Amino acid sequence: MTGEEIDKAVKQELMSLPRTLAEDVAKNLVMVARLLDEDPEQAYGYAKVALRLASRVPSVREAAGFAAYATEKYAEALTEFRAARRMTGLQHLWPVMADCERGLGRPEKALAMAGEPEVQQLDKAGQVEMRLVAAGARRDMGQADAAVVTLQSPELASNSVQPWTARLRYAYADALLEVGREEEARQWFAKTLDADQEGVTNASDRLALLDGVEFLDALDPDADLEDEEDERDEAGAPEASPGVSGTDGGDASGETDVPGEADAPRGAAESAGTGAALPGDAGDEPLASGSSAAVSGEAAEARSEPEGAASAVSPGPSASAAESSVPEPGPSAPEPERSVVSPAPPASPAFVAPVEGEDGDVTASESESAASAEELEGPRENDGR
Repeated sequence: MTGEEIDKAVKQELMSLPRTLAEDVAKNLVMVARLLDEDPEQAYGYAKVALRLASRVPSVREAAGFAAYATEKYAEALTEFRAARRMTGLQHLWPVMADCERGLGRPEKALAMAGEPEVQQLDKAGQVEMRLVAAGARRDMGQADAAVVTLQSPELASNSVQPWTARLRYAYADALLEVGREEEARQWFAKTLDADQEGVTNASDRLALLDGVEFLDALDPDADLEDEEDERDEAGAPEASPGVSGTDGGDASGETDVPGEADAPRGAAESAGTGAALPGDAGDEPLASGSSAAVSGEAAEARSEPEGAASAVSPGPSASAAESSVPEPGPSAPEPERSVVSPAPPASPAFVAPVEGEDGDVTASESESAASAEELEGPRENDGR
């Protein structure tokens, strides 16, 4: 981009600036024109730069006005349009100025501007634009039927296709739909589609909506995700396969599985609840769920168990003896060693212990060791000092 892409009339206005400055302003104006429809916010940024460089150039003020209008900054846009109109004395910005009044919530002002003499100085495209703004002001004021009448004109009835034809027909079809004339609105949406060769309106979507047709974007990944979610909802959650344990530890048939290593904590809690201790190694096979923790001697003799399992139950001890006997802890649960010296209070996170340096300062670890030794030895006797 060199800035030479701008219109000749705009280039003529920039000749009043120094060459380097004119080139910079021209480049910014080109970027405004390129980004105005695709990225209005970025176009607005380029327009502000051009406005800062050359605020006395009418084309710059006009470009800044359109950039502000595209970002819905209607008060700022109206200011820039008025400045450009004063500089040039032209009336081609009159319709968009009236539309800014609509954007500011003043449809009465916009409707009044539609009857001003400046409208007669507009060309055919400007007059059609002014008619569109007036119809929009009528609808803002709740006068939908009056908006339909406002749009009825020779330009609407003409069969010739002009740059403004598609927008005029679309506005008329939309107004008809608002007053409940759906069949006529459908016909005018179809006429709009015939005239809209550049796709400036969404007449095809509106027409399909009236016909009950729904379009899906095949390139939209979100649409595929929604279809998959709908299919999963219709299919429902998958059924649990037989033999898989549920939340209660049982299988699908209702029988209770023998707890394994993963169920050891729960088995220990059940044994503790009965008040009986089960001595033995950590590798002994636990009792089946639902059996009593204390087994009498007669039951132990009558019961046939695998070899090595009978030693896990002591026959004949009383409940008090069983409760008083404490099994020796196995290697899986070593008893934690108790510290003789009470732990010192935690140091502040912001504190940093000094490190022994060249002058022989005592470190914090040595001080703590000395304090621990004094606690172990207890108070010293008076040695007569």
